[in-house]
Parts: sequence; C-alpha cells; structure tokens
Amino acid sequence: MTTATLDWYGCATFRLRTAEGLTVMLDAYLDRVPTAAQSGVGVAEVGAELGPQDWILVGHAHFDHLYGAERLAATGARIVGSYESVRVMAAWGVPEEQLVPVSGGERVRLDAATTVRVLPGLHSCVWSRVPFPDADQVCLGEAGGTWQEHQEQLRAMFAGLPDLGPEVAAHLQAASQGERGDGGALVYVVETSEGSLLVQDTAGAWSGLLASESPDVAILAAAGRANRDGEPVQGTLAGFVAEEAGWLRPQRLVLSHHDAWLPGFAGAVDVGPIREAVAAAAPDTEFCELEYASGFRLFDGCAPRS
Repeated sequence: MTTATLDWYGCATFRLRTAEGLTVMLDAYLDRVPTAAQSGVGVAEVGAELGPQDWILVGHAHFDHLYGAERLAATGARIVGSYESVRVMAAWGVPEEQLVPVSGGERVRLDAATTVRVLPGLHSCVWSRVPFPDADQVCLGEAGGTWQEHQEQLRAMFAGLPDLGPEVAAHLQAASQGERGDGGALVYVVETSEGSLLVQDTAGAWSGLLASESPDVAILAAAGRANRDGEPVQGTLAGFVAEEAGWLRPQRLVLSHHDAWLPGFAGAVDVGPIREAVAAAAPDTEFCELEYASGFRLFDGCAPRS
C-alpha cells in the first residue's frame, strides 16, 4: 500500500501529501464565487495545515490559479512559479526568500525524498472565438494568428465579463492581482519516493517535451480550446487529452479544470467523450474521476517503473 494522497479542490487546484508528510499545493484557487461549484475547503482550512516546510507550485499567473497563494504564503510555505507569478506575489508582500522563480529546465528539491522538475508549457487558446468548447466539439481554423489579433480577441472577451452579474464581477475584482497575462504556463513533474506525478493546469503543450515524459500519474487539464505547439488544435478537446495520454502513457490519469468554476463563463465539462478517447489512445491507462477533497490514494496499484 502506498500512502501519498491527492485532494482536488476544484478548477486546477490540488493538494498532494507525500508518504513523508510533505504537503505540496498545486495551484491555489480555493476561494471561489459562491454560486460556483464548491469543494467545501478554502484558504483558511488549507492554510491551517501548511507550514514553512511545505510548497505551492503555481502553473501560471491567471487568477483562477494564483489567487490564494499570497495568503497561503503567510504560513511560511514557499511558492514556485513563473517570473510573472513571483512578481505578483512579491508585490502582494510575500517575502523574497519564499519565492522561487522558474521558467522551465529547473529541478527544485522540496524535501529529502521529493523533487520537482519544471517544463515549459502552453496556455489554452482563451482568445479563440470558442474559448470553452464542449469536449467533443470539433473546432477548426484560427491557426496562424498574430499576438495583436489574439489580444484584440481577448479584449472583446473581457468586455463581456461584467454581463455575468454583480457577484461574479465582484469576485473578479477581488481576485485581480495585477497579473500581466498568464506569465508563461508551466508543467511540473513531482518525483516522490512512491512515484512520479506530472501536473498540467491548462490545455496546452509542447508535444516534443511531453512525449519524452513517462510519469506514473498525470493530471491533465480538460477545458478550453487546446493549444498544441503554439497553434490551436484542429479537432476536439477530448482528442487532444487522449493524444497527450498517448504520449505520456501514465498508469493513471486525473483531469483538472473541468468543473463549473465560474458561473456563466466556464461550465462543467462532460468528461464522457474524454474517457472514451483516452481508452482508445492509451488503453492501459486508468481513467480516474475524482470527487472534491476525496483523499485519493495517488499511487495505489501503480507498478514500479523499470
């Protein structure tokens, strides 16, 4: 029996507890709009069990990933993130000695038994005309766009956010931390005494980098117009997640970012088409559907890698 556990708190936020008792937060978006789906666990509850020996790994600088890290850091826990995430945290008063800026290629020791490797990632194509398609919805076109064109489409999307209602607008204002875009999405490979865990918090990837990894367990984002090698995927989200599973061949696959985390903007994703596509592309991978705060035994049943 292995003892490492994984708790999902909604969106792309998880808590990993290793066999040695180390806590590693994966993103920090715990306090959400009251009408969003709720895990029942917030910053106060998680922070009460964190300490200076623990870590927070932030995938990118958007509010639905970084917001909350500044308060969790009051426990002394250290934050690993992009240079933009670290800049934002420093501006919010997190001491410099608790901040570890990375961009990909680094290996950080978390404790005597645990390290994390950092890989460059890609953000999903939120600028797309269909930023949150259904999992089996075929999306075509929009390739070859420029930064200027993407920014114009993002401005149009943000202009519509006030229409989501006063509660959402108030939350967005509270969660805005002055970030300048996503800051460069990151993928983490956490290597523990019981197994390895690859963590991706947005649906985008450099195919050559991911194809060279072989984690025991992979957390893959399952929301948005997917981004492969800097261009929008021509096809479905389900197909892209399955393609990633085929590259990685993990023993277990866990989804993230697929719940109803922002009412009126991002609803719950039907994971059925993703489950079917993964079964076809990686038939030996166990598809794991987590409930909130379920204490999932992360590596139980995983065979040791040769």
